[in-house]
Amino acid sequence: MTNAAIIVAAGKGLRAGGGLAKQWRDLAGRNAVAWSLDAFRAHPEIGRIILVLSPDDMDLAAGYRDVDIVAGGTSRSASVLAGLEHLASDPPQNVLIHDVARPGVSAGIISDVIAALRDHPGAAPALAVSDALWRGGDGQVTGTTDRAGLYRAQTPQGFHFTAILAAHHAFTGEAADDVAIARAAGMKVAIVDGDEDNLKITLPGDFARAERNLRGSMDIRVGNGFDVHAFETGDQVVLCGVPVPHSHALKGHSDADVAMHALTDAIYGALAMGDIGQWFPPSDPQWKGAASSVFLRHAVKRAVDEGYAITHTDCTIICEAPKIGPHSLAMRQNLAAIMGLDVKAVSVKATTSERLGFTGRGEGIAAMATATLVKP
Repeated sequence: MTNAAIIVAAGKGLRAGGGLAKQWRDLAGRNAVAWSLDAFRAHPEIGRIILVLSPDDMDLAAGYRDVDIVAGGTSRSASVLAGLEHLASDPPQNVLIHDVARPGVSAGIISDVIAALRDHPGAAPALAVSDALWRGGDGQVTGTTDRAGLYRAQTPQGFHFTAILAAHHAFTGEAADDVAIARAAGMKVAIVDGDEDNLKITLPGDFARAERNLRGSMDIRVGNGFDVHAFETGDQVVLCGVPVPHSHALKGHSDADVAMHALTDAIYGALAMGDIGQWFPPSDPQWKGAASSVFLRHAVKRAVDEGYAITHTDCTIICEAPKIGPHSLAMRQNLAAIMGLDVKAVSVKATTSERLGFTGRGEGIAAMATATLVKP
C-alpha cells in the first residue's frame, strides 16, 4: 500500500493577524509549513509529499527537501486538485490531504486515517461536539441546536486516490473540505478520533494556543558539570574568563578556569557528548595555557549544530578566597557574550565549604554548573 500526502498552503491566511500569511509566521521557533512537513516526513507510511503553495510564494519553498512543490489555484479545492493532478502520473493507492493551518497534527492521527482506508474509501479525523449549540443574532441567543451526531472536522482527510481525483474532477462550486467533495460523489467516509491539539489556526488567539501545544513537545536537556583545581604560586586566578587578584594562581594544563570548565562540561553533559578531557585532552600540548573560552565556544557550537538553544546557565564557585561577589557581574557578562545569551540568563554565584575539605583549607577552588538546552 502506498500513501502520499498533499499539504495545502496556498491561502493568504491573513485573518490570524501579524501582516503575514499564517503558514509563514513564526510558531514556536518555526513556521506552520515546517511543522506540517516534518510531521508527514517522519511518518513511516508516507512515501511522498506534495506542498501546494500560492504562485506568489513559490520562492519561499527553496531548500525544502524530499517534497514536490506545486502552484495552487484561486480556491482551496482548485489547489487540492492541482496537487492530485501532480500525483496522477505516478498515482499512490491513498492520498492524505492536510491543511497547513493544522501544524499540530500527530503521527497517531495520520496512522489512524491510513488504517481506516483499508476498509473505507475515505476517512477523516473529527471531534464530537460536546458544547451546547446556540443560534444567535444581534448579540442575543435566538435558539438552540441539538448537538447529537455533530462533529468538528479536522485534517488530514484520506481517500483512495483514484476515487478522490474523480470526485474533484466531477465537482463544481465550492466545498468546505474534501470530505464534502467525496460525499458529493457518493463516497463513504469513516470518522476516526481527532485530537484537540490538532487545532486549526484561524484567528489571532489560535496562534497562542498552537504555540503552547507545540512547545510542549520540545526536547529539553539539563546538564551538570563539576571541576576542581589546586592552587599554585601566582598572583591571580581566572574565573569565568575574568582575572581576579589573589595570593595564588590555579594549577592546570590550560588557564585552569575552574568555573568555565564546569560550565563547559555542563553543556557537553546536556548533549551527552562527554567532557572537556575528551575534546581537549591535557596530554595534547596545543592546549597548554589555552584560554578556556576556546572550550566553552566549542561546546556552544556543538549545541547549536545539534539544533539546541542554551536558555540558561548557573555556576557556583566554591572557595574561601578570593571574594567572588565584586566580580560576579563581570563574570556573567563575559559568559553571556561567549554563549550569545542575555546576561539575565547567566548566573554566577559563590559559596564556601565552611572551612571543610580542601576548599576549606584553602588548597584550591571547586565549581559546579548547570546548563539548560532546548530544541524546539
